[in-house]
Amino acid sequence: MAEQKLGNPAVVGLAGFGLTTLVLQFHNVGWMPSIGPVVWLGLIFGGLAQLIAGLQEQKTGNNFGYCAFTSYGAFWIALAVMLIANKFDLFKAGTEDVGWFLVAWTLFTAILWVGSLRIHGAMALTFTLLLAGFILLDLAHFGYPQLTVVAGYTLIACALMAWYMMARIILNEIYGRELLPAGKPWA
Repeated sequence: MAEQKLGNPAVVGLAGFGLTTLVLQFHNVGWMPSIGPVVWLGLIFGGLAQLIAGLQEQKTGNNFGYCAFTSYGAFWIALAVMLIANKFDLFKAGTEDVGWFLVAWTLFTAILWVGSLRIHGAMALTFTLLLAGFILLDLAHFGYPQLTVVAGYTLIACALMAWYMMARIILNEIYGRELLPAGKPWA
């Protein structure tokens, strides 16, 4: 009996993370005035789809992917629900409250950043940009709001790196060779 080949859940996780991050940054840099698309993407693609991808990563034995996709999927759902709750004056979160929410995620991201350094260059660069983006957003929420735009551009680069890794998995498999390299681990 031939074993059935399964798809790599990372492609959906990376796609959801990249797209939702990209659209939020369109808002943060001032290109998209409404936060509405971010809420819906945060609930469905960046949230639910990424969370499901993470749960599927668990079945592959990939603890890094399991933790990252499941956690950041939950991040997007929590952020979307917080934005909805703020709109309807339920458990309102002010600028500093959101700042502390982001600080906690910055600390979490720092842990995964250390792990990313041992995977490959593309992963290390993605997590370096994510960590830098979170730090900039932390500062933006605690008195330096002009850094939101800098964070936005940093996180646009992060989102595009996530898509690069997604494209790498898909295209390398389709072409049967290393079409898009990942680069050597940084540590």
